[in-house]
Amino acid sequence: MVVGADGSDCALRAVETAAAEARALGCRLEIVHAFVWPELRVPEGSLVGGSGGAGLRHEADRIVAEAVELARRAAPDVAVAGRVVTGAPAPVLLRASVDAALVVVGDRGLGGFTGLLVGSVAVALVTHGRSPVLVLRGRTAPAGPVVVGFDGSDGALPAAELALVYAAAHGSTLRVVTVAPSDDGPAELDRVDGALRGFDAHGVTVERVVQHGDARQTLIAESRSASLVVVGSRGRGGFAGLLLGSVSQAVLHHADCPVAVLPRDAGRLQLVR
Repeated sequence: MVVGADGSDCALRAVETAAAEARALGCRLEIVHAFVWPELRVPEGSLVGGSGGAGLRHEADRIVAEAVELARRAAPDVAVAGRVVTGAPAPVLLRASVDAALVVVGDRGLGGFTGLLVGSVAVALVTHGRSPVLVLRGRTAPAGPVVVGFDGSDGALPAAELALVYAAAHGSTLRVVTVAPSDDGPAELDRVDGALRGFDAHGVTVERVVQHGDARQTLIAESRSASLVVVGSRGRGGFAGLLLGSVSQAVLHHADCPVAVLPRDAGRLQLVR
């Protein structure tokens, strides 16, 4: 598991959350700080006070050391490592995602991670990442269900499987939400039951719900009582354009709980037990 750290309060929250997730999922945790200054060709001694590149590198090392200490306090039984990687945040985290079970990021930060939800880093991670991405936003409500939007498309089942793994790791209820026309509820439930056959065998309580209305507002409303909302890479019907369109954007910007996105090229998250 990988978490980005930049020393901000939001990033420190992400580190604590990532440590807890690593413990729940049985993963090692790697804390990554993107050291962007060499990319910007900052010369030695050019900053106020003459700190220069050496001072900046020392600060980067301090940020990582602080994050590692925090993670070890939060989850003493998890193997934690930290590293400073030269580069801009988006490419650094994208490369780290190749071997990651999950990438965890805060919804805002300072330095390289500023404006995560509205800027290029989040867009890059959810569109080109090679692992599921957990974006921390809103409040944390670990007692709530794990909610996943499901429309039966090719990308919907992997997202539901991600939600199932997360729910199993946390002992949560899985709430599968489908948006359908008002006259298609019973038939849609039958289709969902068929697609998710076998989910009940994993020791997770699975609720299947058909809602009517706007998919964006439906998932945002669900997020108010959820511990996590999971969205897939693409969809159809009520969840069409889930990754790049209005639904994913609405959920990322307005959900009242953390949001997990399964990028198109991401691997499957496996529960380690």
